[in-house]
Amino acid sequence: MNNNRFVQAFAAAALVLAAFCAPAAAADIPGLATPGRLVIGLDDTFAPMGFRDPAGELVGFDIDLGRAVGEELGLEIVFQPIDWSAKEMELAARNIDCIWNGMSRTPEREAVLTLSQDYLNNRLAVMTVNSINITALDQLAQYEVGTQAGSSALEAIKKSSVYPKLGGKLHEYATYDECILDMQAGRIQAMVVDEVLGQYKNNNLKTPFKFSSVGFGDDFYVIGFRRTEGDNSANEALRSAVEQAIGRVAASGKGEEISRKWFGANLLLNMK
Repeated sequence: MNNNRFVQAFAAAALVLAAFCAPAAAADIPGLATPGRLVIGLDDTFAPMGFRDPAGELVGFDIDLGRAVGEELGLEIVFQPIDWSAKEMELAARNIDCIWNGMSRTPEREAVLTLSQDYLNNRLAVMTVNSINITALDQLAQYEVGTQAGSSALEAIKKSSVYPKLGGKLHEYATYDECILDMQAGRIQAMVVDEVLGQYKNNNLKTPFKFSSVGFGDDFYVIGFRRTEGDNSANEALRSAVEQAIGRVAASGKGEEISRKWFGANLLLNMK
């Protein structure tokens, strides 16, 4: 075999090997409303996961991670702001392909969505104005308390023993930003919030709020995909493709880079 034929044969073999080793092409990924495009539904006020910077651009941990996944999969990534309390309806209506914005794993969501593996660990924290000190959850019944409508924090409150004691003192807000404004105005004295959001907001407030020593437990973040009764295989395949892409982003070191940018530490969990 002359040198030219050897080079041609080697190149052909390399192409075959690459075809077997490469991730699925965008056109081969099922479960998308529009082939080649992954539409991510989010609450665009949820810092530092996904929010608007002073110029109005979408930024955040989930934004950077979503774009990195899009590069891995060869997909166009579209971020679609939604009403968080209607996120499941947006997904079922195929207006979005997944819910990806600091969404917590709960039994209720497991029943109606195709959830990914956990990708970030958070905590449901109690933040208060500085003039009060909460050392037991039952003390919340003495104050006006706020949280976001449709949030895992609200679900956790409703499952707790303090919920019946709150009565009309529990206030639901469309966004945590509105909740924080009422805290600053003195209309409420405490709020239940994702710790990653609370910490980020505190870092940007002239007068930070106080974190209580008690909270509502760990809170694992997941990505939610459609669940189709009967044959759910397409949704499961899309979930698997995204999970594998996150695994490759983590293995490359890009995942840690993104995490340290937003949290100062690597909080990205390993995808199995």
